[in-house]
Amino acid sequence: MPKVVSRSAVSSSTDAQPTASSTAALRVYYCICGEFILVIDKSLASLPRRQTDNAIIIHTQHNDTGKARTFKLNATISEHPVLLQRKDGHERQYRFLCPRCYLPIGYQTSPPPAKSGPYIYILSGALTLFQGQVPPDAFDGENDNDV
Repeated sequence: MPKVVSRSAVSSSTDAQPTASSTAALRVYYCICGEFILVIDKSLASLPRRQTDNAIIIHTQHNDTGKARTFKLNATISEHPVLLQRKDGHERQYRFLCPRCYLPIGYQTSPPPAKSGPYIYILSGALTLFQGQVPPDAFDGENDNDV
């Protein structure tokens, strides 16, 4: 067999400036059951909340009021909407469900596919930063007398 000779050079520079992707801090969020659900470029606690149901608002498209967030959502979207009565009329919600336990974790108001509308809403208390831990706001709004 012929002899294989390879020549390669490895170079590195301590003077190189860090790129935007190397300094970005990604946050990973999990369902209460422990399933990976969301990776996003910003903390959910710092994102705006919807006044109607306190859901976290994630911008999915560039618009006049804000820039789109960079995120990956691991959830199944329901084909059939849930119709809710609001003060100013009805709202159709296409729910996002955990792929493991099928708990609702969020919704969008536009029909599937995911990210087809300007916003995705994450339900308050549905996701946690620590796998296997229930988020502190998971039971907000529950009546203590129902136990």
